[in-house]
Amino acid sequence: MSNLKELARSLGLSITTVSRALDGYTDVSAVTRERVRAAAEKTGYRPNASARRLRKQRAELVAVTLPNDPGHIGPPHFLDMLSGCAEHLASAGLNLVMAPVPRGASELDICRRFVDGRRVDAMLLVRTRRNDERVEFLQSRSIPFVTNGRTENPAPHPFIDGDGQAGFHAATRRFLAAGHRRIGHIAAPQDYYFAHVRRMGWAAAMHEAGFVPDLFSENAPTELGGYRAALDLLQRPSPPTALVCSTDEMAIGTLRALRETRGGDGIAVVGHDDLPMGAYVSPALSTMRVTGENLGARFASLLLRAIAGEPAETLQELHPVEFVDRASHEPAGNAGPISKSSK
Repeated sequence: MSNLKELARSLGLSITTVSRALDGYTDVSAVTRERVRAAAEKTGYRPNASARRLRKQRAELVAVTLPNDPGHIGPPHFLDMLSGCAEHLASAGLNLVMAPVPRGASELDICRRFVDGRRVDAMLLVRTRRNDERVEFLQSRSIPFVTNGRTENPAPHPFIDGDGQAGFHAATRRFLAAGHRRIGHIAAPQDYYFAHVRRMGWAAAMHEAGFVPDLFSENAPTELGGYRAALDLLQRPSPPTALVCSTDEMAIGTLRALRETRGGDGIAVVGHDDLPMGAYVSPALSTMRVTGENLGARFASLLLRAIAGEPAETLQELHPVEFVDRASHEPAGNAGPISKSSK
């Protein structure tokens, strides 16, 4: 038998399946790989050596899929981190490709296209979900990857993350120490891991202080989402005197809602992510940020170690969160100054 097409036809398989079976790819079942190998041996088929080398060549590309909201690509703090990551990967001979997810498509679809099309050597994932099907897919394909954020997936995987639960717990305790009792939470969708643990941190601090943590509103992790969630809380019979917001984007939307609402006077606000724009809104946004020098380089370093074959359990970094105090966490007319000793 002289060519791959004839071998595939004789087996009733696609040319792609036969080719990947001969190259030993694990996305083809062991039974099918053995069947293809035996048929090739029986018929005397020999793959073209130069074509096979070409197929096995490194793509020298790393891809990251980015959530795509109307008006902008990806949350801004991801883009800052990925810039440092790209520089570090370039020094190792790898180029980072950012792939915005088109409207109507899923990030899993994009991952599948990159991986099954053998267009990339590894992948980076951002904004992880509690049960993340992208992680399961990449693990099933045995392709190196690192996530920015954790998951609840049972098999361990490489990640870099900030301790959002501890950060939001501490931020809520600071407001409690300042005399606030009606502390609300502007929550992002709870299927996101970061959103879930940040809400858990706020709720735990409220429980510990003897309060029921029911003053929260969930919406999209954008300025518009924060605006809508804040309006919802401000219309409650007992509105909040302080708000901890899941992201800076949501906090900026919250500040807009406060300016438009009479009940917004004197309400303290804190966000998370330390977006540069936060310093220029009015009042300047108090926030939290993940500690550590050049997190983009750390992200890239973990990926290079994953590519080298290090086990996932050794490639997991959880960084503390620190406060960036500006004006919004203690506006005029609030319950009093926030204790700096609670940092």
